[in-house]
Amino acid sequence: MTEILITLGILLVLVIVLAFWIVGIYNRLVTLRNRFKNAFAQIDVQLKRRYDLIPNLIETAKGYLKHERETLEAVIQARNQAAQAASNAASDPSNTG
Repeated sequence: MTEILITLGILLVLVIVLAFWIVGIYNRLVTLRNRFKNAFAQIDVQLKRRYDLIPNLIETAKGYLKHERETLEAVIQARNQAAQAASNAASDPSNTG
């Protein structure tokens, strides 16, 4: 009779240890799944943030485009005036103009 109780006790302890081990594995898998979902959620957040910033970047570039166009036109005009002055000076050095 005592041998049966000892065997049942050992079997019960093994079942309890196995149950705790299975619960531990399950909890680890749930934790890994949550980390996985969180990582992809962070990627989605960053992609949405980038997507939302694109219109602002385009508007900023358009503003600078206007400024750059004005600057380029001023530089071209100054270069043409300098070339014209150099041409005039080369053709008539006595003209101080």
